[in-house]
This record gives sequence, C-alpha cells and structure tokens, in this order.
Amino acid sequence: MPNLTNFVAIDWRSGPDRIYFFFKDSNTYSRFDIGDNKVSANYPALVGGNWDSFGPHAKDLRFGLTTTSFGWNTSSDEDIAWLFFYQGTTPVVCKYNQDEDKVDAFYKVADSIWKPILPYFDKIIAGTWFQLTGQPFLFRFILNDGHYLSFNYKAKTLTYKSFGDYQLGALKPYKDRIITAAQNDRTFADSYWYIFLTDNQYLTYNIQSDRLVFGPQTINDQNWPGLLR
Repeated sequence: MPNLTNFVAIDWRSGPDRIYFFFKDSNTYSRFDIGDNKVSANYPALVGGNWDSFGPHAKDLRFGLTTTSFGWNTSSDEDIAWLFFYQGTTPVVCKYNQDEDKVDAFYKVADSIWKPILPYFDKIIAGTWFQLTGQPFLFRFILNDGHYLSFNYKAKTLTYKSFGDYQLGALKPYKDRIITAAQNDRTFADSYWYIFLTDNQYLTYNIQSDRLVFGPQTINDQNWPGLLR
C-alpha cells in the first residue's frame, strides 16, 4: 500500500465539489470527486501541462484554501484557490481562478491580503475558510506545533492559539501527525474538514459544531476510493 506523506490537499468549489491532492515527490496530482466518492480512473496525472503557470511551482506547494468571492469582491461569485509556496526564499501566493481554470496572478505574501500570516508561514500546514454563521470573514490555519491561527479578514486581526484554546481541541492528540487538510462545504451550516495524518489515516472534523465526527480512520478503497492508486 502506498504511504501518503509529502502531499497537499486543496478543496475545489467551482462546479461539482472536489478535493485535489498534490503529491510533491512525484509531481503528480489526483482529483477526488466528492459527489461520485472516488478518484477518476485517469489519475494520478502529471502536473506538467496542467494547472496553467502554477504547474512549475506545484512541487513547492505548502498549503492552500478556497474562497468564493466573499469579503473582497462580493459583486461576483468567483471561486479562487489560494496556493501558497516558496519561490526561492520568498513566500508567494498564487490566485488560481477555479471558474476559468487558470492563474489570475501571483503575489508576494507580503504584498497580498494574506500578509498577516507571514510571520507564521514556515509553520502553517493547512488552512480553510471557516464560514461560521455571522463571521463570514474568518479563516483558520493549522500550524505544525499544536497551535492554530484565527484570521479575520474584515477586522484585520490575527490570533495565535493552542488547540483547545477556544476551538480545535479535538486535534490536540494528533498535533504531531497532521500533514494537510481540505474542506468539504456540504452546506453553509455544516462543513467537514478532512484532516490527513501520518500512517495513512484521517480525521473528519465538523467546523460549525467544533467536534470530531470520525477518526482516526484508515484511508482505503472504501472511504477514499482511488486515492492510494
């Protein structure tokens, strides 16, 4: 059985809900179709020739998340994947337009809307748009040291907290095993955050209720068909 280690998961909201997995050691990726509950037969595929001008940077991807034009451009329904990586020694973010399937722009993180997270860039391993009721501008970032960041885009506030300090207490026993994570925004009031661990395991965390729903469970052909192909 393949051992999932050096990979990054990104949620996709344009069209049918999906999660993309970037396997950095082989520079390949897979697409998990949530509605069909499987990875299509033609994956994993080479990143080269795909992902527009982001393709050459996929092997350096550190974490990413998706937003739907909420907070900075409410005039349109624009699904954007924000893909964070190092270019040399410079933290960079790619604004990838999911609706057009192309890169809109690259920014130095220091010159982007994500500037507040810059002091923690080396420690971040996953991020998501939290979308709690009444707090549509809230983001969470998981760090590799048992802490998380709470970033409010509208208020321009950033707080650094331990797992269990207000939220994410269920993750405390797994703080040294988290590799990456991606959200399935099932409904606005009920979203799951899939948190992938070492030893081919994962957790299913409910964002709105701040609780662990399942896990740890082993990744196999029953719950993630095709991912270990």
